Amino acid sequence: MSGSAHLEVSVPLSEHEQRLLEQIERALVDDDPKFASSVRTGDRRLKARRKLQLGALLVLVGLAVLVGGAVAPSVPLGVLGFLVMFGGAALGVLNYRSATGVVEAGPAGARGGATAARGRGGKPRKQPLKNRLEERFRRRYDQ
Repeated sequence: MSGSAHLEVSVPLSEHEQRLLEQIERALVDDDPKFASSVRTGDRRLKARRKLQLGALLVLVGLAVLVGGAVAPSVPLGVLGFLVMFGGAALGVLNYRSATGVVEAGPAGARGGATAARGRGGKPRKQPLKNRLEERFRRRYDQ
């Protein structure tokens, strides 16, 4: 599955969840250090930046092939160039957010009540379904 794109989403964990995760990680390292070291991942931003750079390179190569297909009247070459360009652009778009470290305002900003859910015009803005479900879950969990 090396050719498939993975969409990663960062979700903040509660203190309790972070403690549980740390305990699980320690237990994994204690039980099987070799497996734990093989599972550890590097810096996600670095990998995403490399994919972003590869996407930019593919766009340029695809553009060159597309122009080459137009100069030498070859439709298959032009189509190949377009597909390479499109693939490079898709790779770049899918990895842009991870590569630049852009973080969306999560549920923490939604706890402000009505003021956080208002847009610039002062009209209430509907929160995404994910945020509403998380808030509902937290309210039930806190009770």
